[in-house]
Amino acid sequence: MDHLLPAAPWLMALAAVVSAAACVAVWRAVPWQGRQSALIMAGAMIVIAVSGGDAMVGLVLGIVLLASAMLGTAGVRGTPAAATCCHRALVSLVMAICSFESLSTGEALVESGGHGGHGLDGLLSVLVVAGVIGVVLWTVVSEWVIVPVHQGRTARLLTVESWAMAAGVSVMCVGF
Repeated sequence: MDHLLPAAPWLMALAAVVSAAACVAVWRAVPWQGRQSALIMAGAMIVIAVSGGDAMVGLVLGIVLLASAMLGTAGVRGTPAAATCCHRALVSLVMAICSFESLSTGEALVESGGHGGHGLDGLLSVLVVAGVIGVVLWTVVSEWVIVPVHQGRTARLLTVESWAMAAGVSVMCVGF
């Protein structure tokens, strides 16, 4: 079955690279936990785009993304960067669940129709959709409700990073 958006894997990879580039551009404003998470997500999305979403690649990437999500929040409790590190960790977790879902179906995610092909009948599909909604809501709330920790260029780049992550997981969920 063809996915809804033929360029979805490459759009996800592009969004992840934009997000990682914005995160790296504000190097000192983001703790190492956040930077590693952004870089791992970008690498994982590139691998998915290049590999065609192979199920076994999905298993390995799911494990790497899950470990990255856990490491991404280690030691940031109570710091100004805690919220953005948790946001990155949530995105990594959603991507990991998506990768595990491709393994559970036995098909490549890119070829299986992804979440749209399974509907909401599988628990993993429901978790991915709920995670995407959570990421997008978090992005909106952090942009328009919460007072920003950073100002100027740093704040703009972190906003680009946040919206690129939200766009990437949205494309991942809807585009396949």
